[in-house]
Amino acid sequence: MTGQSRRGVVIVLLAALASYAAANGKVISATAQEGPGRGYSQIAEGAYSIVAEVRAKPGKAAELRAATLPLVELVRSDPKNLAYFLQENRAAPGHFIFYEIFANEADFEAHNAMPYVQEWFARLPELADGGVRVMRMEILSGAGK
Repeated sequence: MTGQSRRGVVIVLLAALASYAAANGKVISATAQEGPGRGYSQIAEGAYSIVAEVRAKPGKAAELRAATLPLVELVRSDPKNLAYFLQENRAAPGHFIFYEIFANEADFEAHNAMPYVQEWFARLPELADGGVRVMRMEILSGAGK
């Protein structure tokens, strides 16, 4: 089979697949919903983002990590949370950076009022050196731009 014949077969197969999908109410989307960057379309211009930093007291890095790791699943399960990353400095264990995105400030404040967040804040005096430093940011280019 020549290269041109193979292309013709591929085109016929794609057309048949598209026809089948249309006839059965299915939507086929090439890469728009798959692959790298697929979630950016959910983040609008002006979304409310947070960069926060907390450092463990000397000897408390493991305890602070253990208290903080459960937040990842809890926050990501909140339907109003658009993105949440917890990071730890490789060169300075116990130094954590949070990156969070919410649609607006009200959604972020509602997040902070959640019992699991309040419980975490209540543990900080024993575990963290100086509490949490927070930068409240604005997304300048959302929707995959």
